[in-house]
Parts: sequence; structure tokens; C-alpha cells
Amino acid sequence: MADSPTRSAASGGFPARRPFGPLGRASIAAKLALGYGLLGTFSIVVVSAVFYSGTIGVLDDNLDGKIVSQSERLIEHARFPGHGALVEEVRRQLADGVDSDREIFQLLTGNGVPAAGNLDVVPAGAGAAPPRRALMLTTVVKRSGHDRPARLYLRPMADGGLLIVGRDLSEQHAVREVIWRALLAGAGVSLLLTVAGALLFRRGIEGRLGEIRRTAAQIEAGNLSHRIPVSGGDEFALLNRDINRMLDRIELLMEGIRHVSNAIAHDLRTPLSRIRGRLDDALRHEMTVPRLAGAAHDAIDDIDDLIRLFERLLQIAEAESGMRARLFERLDLGRVVADIGEMYEAIAEDGGIALTVDAPASLYVDGDRNLLASAVASLLDNAIKYAGPGAAIRVRAGLHQGRASIAIHDNGPGIPEAERGKVTQRFYRLDKSRHLPGNGLGLSIVSATATAHGGSLTLEDGAPGLVARILLPLAPG
Repeated sequence: MADSPTRSAASGGFPARRPFGPLGRASIAAKLALGYGLLGTFSIVVVSAVFYSGTIGVLDDNLDGKIVSQSERLIEHARFPGHGALVEEVRRQLADGVDSDREIFQLLTGNGVPAAGNLDVVPAGAGAAPPRRALMLTTVVKRSGHDRPARLYLRPMADGGLLIVGRDLSEQHAVREVIWRALLAGAGVSLLLTVAGALLFRRGIEGRLGEIRRTAAQIEAGNLSHRIPVSGGDEFALLNRDINRMLDRIELLMEGIRHVSNAIAHDLRTPLSRIRGRLDDALRHEMTVPRLAGAAHDAIDDIDDLIRLFERLLQIAEAESGMRARLFERLDLGRVVADIGEMYEAIAEDGGIALTVDAPASLYVDGDRNLLASAVASLLDNAIKYAGPGAAIRVRAGLHQGRASIAIHDNGPGIPEAERGKVTQRFYRLDKSRHLPGNGLGLSIVSATATAHGGSLTLEDGAPGLVARILLPLAPG
């Protein structure tokens, strides 16, 4: 069957990667840029509406207020009989030269006859059937032979007459057009800037995501040393640092796996060859019961050594995987150390070693009792084995730099400073200790156990000897 078009041979059957450049349906950068552009456009519309209502609306309200106020002042003159005083006041207002090109006045008697004013034609609705109550309206009037937009206030009077006071809106309309042009120009410039900003935003996002994708492609191709460039302190920089730390951990684990694979192949070859050689030797010679029984016992001993080796490897894998974390409980670390120290007193005495245990109670941590006890036992085994007869070993549990500490101090030959960072690697052994029994996994197990508990294993110069210290976080509360 032919390969699917969504797979590529270069990627080993994984789905083909999308290109970095063009916008696609799944491009989050395009979606963010579109959302940013729409938000900017909506903001422009809202700001323009607020500005328009805050200018034209205020001007309209002020104009209406002036018209009503002027109308009420004129009505004061209607108290005199015959409206003579009101007619004289209207004529005076038209002749005073103040806003004469904008003011509109018209006084109608009870039978609709114009008494004074500057309108050529009485507006519709104000002649034969004047309104019964005051009315504000916008209409077109004929004044000085021209049609003009106007804002009129129709004020009925007690005797049936009608007073019309208004303003020519020609200048108001001109101001309105100027504001509209300014708003449209500003909106156009703002929209262009918004689009440009959205494109720059998209370019920046795609650039940062492109770095992550290119690194992922390098990792997928097998280059575990490639890292994402980190610059600045924004969220992408924090994400890149986290990814780089994850890649460092993955690379370290992969190197560990390669090292373990090589070490297992090397360490298994010798015991398997020894088992095969003994069995082959038993078959080549006279197959007596004692000879076969001896070969079988020797093979069983070698196989037991291999089983213990695999058990220790599984113990490391279990500690590193965090599978035992769900079994953590509140522990008194001092009691755990005291129990292990008591168990090793007889072993140390048989080896001519002075063992001192200082483990006060009430040092609480959250952890797995069996793993921690095994780690302390491994450190004591190493101290007894490498310090040798006549040495002094001190085990102490307490606080160190704000954390719970288990320190095993011996006065043996110690570990050279250049080798301390290597001895926690699986199967790594110092040259001077290769003649001693062991497989180089003890410190690896201790380090994995400490890491699984959120702590660490440190190796320090004991001057003389070595201080192996397990540091663990204290239990909360």
C-alpha cells in the first residue's frame, strides 16, 4: 500500500509538519492577529462614537438650552395687552446685530397672522393648527429667499398666539461635517496602524513559535543537543527555558540509557561467559554427580548475582519514575536512621570499625520508608567496604541548610574531587576499587532515591575520608 500523503519518509512515518510561513486554518498567530485587529477596530468605533456624542451632542444640547431660555425671556413681554411690547422686543432682537444671520424669530397672532419675524413662510404645523404645547423640532425654513436647516422652538401663548424662536443650523452642519471628516481620517489612520500592529504581532508570535518548532524538528531528527534561543523575560522566554530544561533532562536520561546499555552488555558478558564456561567444562569431563552438582551450584550463584543486578536496576528505575511517590507517608527520619544504624552495629564490630549513630527523633519528612532505609544502608555498606578495618564511621541525622540531612562520615581514603560527579553514574567504579565486589550501582540508587523525594545526594571531602549526605525537604507543618 502506498504511503499516505500526510506522512513523510524523512520523518519516519510521523505526520508531515505544516510550513512556518503561510496562514493556515490552524494558525494561532493568525487567529490572535485577527482578534487583535477586530478589537482595535471595535475600539476605534467606540471611541469615535463617544467623541461624536461628546461634541455634536453637547453642541445640540447647548443650542436647545439657549433657544428655550431666549423664548422664555420673550414670553415675559407677552403680559402686556396687545402684544405690543413683545412685537417691539422681537424687532429689537432682529435689529441689534447680534447673531442676526443665525437668529430666527416669528410671532403669530391668535388667527395665524404674522405680527413680527424674519421667516418668509410660516413652517408647517404652526399656521392654521398651532401646537397646544411647546414643541422643539428640526426642519427646513425659508428665510431671506433661501431654504435653511433650522432648529425651532414653538411656544404657544395664552391668547392663542404662537412664538417661534430658533437658530439657523448651517454652521452647525458645517461643524458636523468637519468632525465627521476628522473622525473618518483618524479612523482610517488608526485602522492602518491597527492592521500594521496586528501583522507585526503575528510575525513576532510566528517567529517565537518557529524557534520552538525548528528545535522540535532537530530533536525529532536525533540532535538532542539543539536548544531554543532564550531572550528577554516574557512568557515565551520562560516557556523556552522550561523546554530547554526538559531537553537537558531528556538528553541526560538518553545518555544514561546508552551508558546503562553499554554497561549492562559489558557486565553481563563476564558472568554469562563464566556460567557457560563452567557448564561446558562440566559436560566435557566425566559427568559425575559431584561435578554436575558443583557446576550447578556455581551457575546458580552467578545467576543470583545477575538477578540482584537486575533488581538494583529496577530499583533505580522505580525511584526515578516516581511510581513510589503515591506511597509516601509522614516519617520520623531520625528513627529510620537509628534503626538502620542499630542493624549495622554488629557488622561494623565484626569488621573492626567504630560506628557512631547520632539520630535525634522528631525530624519529619514525607517519603517511602523502605526506599530511604535502603539508601542509608547502601551508604553504610559503601563506608564499611571502602573505609576498611580500623576505620571510624559516624552517622548523623539532623538539619542542614534548612533541610533534613542524613550524613555518613568515614575516615577512609575518600573519593577524589574530580571523580565525585561520576560515581553516581550507573556501573561507574573507581580504578582502585575494581578488585572489590560490587557493580557500581549503590550510589546511583541513593541518588535516584534522594531525587525521587525532592532532595539530592552530595559527596564532600571529610578531611580525611568522605561525607555522603542525603538532603531532603522537611515535611510541611
